[in-house]
Amino acid sequence: MAPSREHADSPLADALAASGVAVVPRFLDDALVTRMREHAFALDGRGGFARAGVGRAAEPFQRADVRGDRVHWIDAASESDDEHALAEALDTVRCDVNRSFALGAFDLEMHYALYPPGAGYARHRDRFRDDDARVLSCVFYLNDTWGEHDGGALRLHLDDGPRDIAPVGGTLVAFLADRVEHEVLPSMRDRLAVAGWFRRRS
Repeated sequence: MAPSREHADSPLADALAASGVAVVPRFLDDALVTRMREHAFALDGRGGFARAGVGRAAEPFQRADVRGDRVHWIDAASESDDEHALAEALDTVRCDVNRSFALGAFDLEMHYALYPPGAGYARHRDRFRDDDARVLSCVFYLNDTWGEHDGGALRLHLDDGPRDIAPVGGTLVAFLADRVEHEVLPSMRDRLAVAGWFRRRS
């Protein structure tokens, strides 16, 4: 599953090399997580989120049986200071991965994803069949407290079997977009994250 490795210089790269997945608890501080969570819920309260679609962003179609989240795309031109700080932190991940694997990751696209109670996302990969631009997926969780009874785990389907990751606030999950199938299990409460993808230059 792991890509060919050119350098070995970070725990995150080591984890990606071993299984195609890296999990970083407390990737950013709690205060930033809280501010981003409050900002996202305020946006949603003003109608700033829309039902997510399936397929390309230019021509998505809604399938409630496939995914049930609402999203708000983050525009680099109008992002808040905290969204900018997250983008900068993710860029260090991009540089590390490029040094280690020569993936050619360049552009970042990201959005808030809010799953209401009962919603999930069926098993899928993050790369489109006719577009190989996405190379690295990143998910940064913004939830307050989260227990096992809250559900909503990210289930990764790896070579050695499924791995469930609870959406604990401050945790970053990074994985190879073309290789790791994954799903979001239904949650019992609102589940909030920023999902992002690094893309190759076209």
